Amino acid sequence: MEKKHNLKDKRISPSIIAINGTLITLVGGFFLSYNYIQSKKIMAYDYMANTFYNENKVENITIEEDQNKTIKEEKPLEEITNNYIGYLYIPKINLTKGFLDQRSKENDVEKNILVVEGSNYPDTERGNLILAGHSGTGWKAFFNDLYKLNINDKAYITYKNKKYTYNIVNIYKQPKIGKLAIYRNYDKTTLTLITCTNNDSKTQTIYIAELINIEE
Repeated sequence: MEKKHNLKDKRISPSIIAINGTLITLVGGFFLSYNYIQSKKIMAYDYMANTFYNENKVENITIEEDQNKTIKEEKPLEEITNNYIGYLYIPKINLTKGFLDQRSKENDVEKNILVVEGSNYPDTERGNLILAGHSGTGWKAFFNDLYKLNINDKAYITYKNKKYTYNIVNIYKQPKIGKLAIYRNYDKTTLTLITCTNNDSKTQTIYIAELINIEE
């Protein structure tokens, strides 16, 4: 009788089984819902940016999709130079920095501000010059102060003896997921600046500026 009593004592309580089952269900549900939550966050970012332009017939693109738009405009290979071909100037944050041909070996975010592949140069009507740079600390954090910019601040590009004036019209964030959506008005010639978000390692900030003046 005593032996049977001991076996009975060793049985697992139904309440413990229920608790363990609940924990397993919760953990499984967390992992299943993680991707869903992440996709919703991205949709929220995109919705906010797209809403800003919904009256201007804006399309959203990714940098990868934009790469095929300038192949015919590329210069002959022998004309590639490692010298600066233009300069970005933003007086509000005292930034002056040159940029190179997008195919140059020195066109590297670890060395300069990067002209993203697929960009159009400023003299391309309705094109989009896309520049990316580091923020944070160190000598290569050329875009560290972009967070100080606001809507209607000005940015300038000098290129081929002309000065292009741009007005910032949109600023938005996106998660760092390996792909970047750019929202702009395709009826405008634009400048896009990209950098990591200030004090936020999980997102990047995109600044969209539209061309408003050209001077010789």
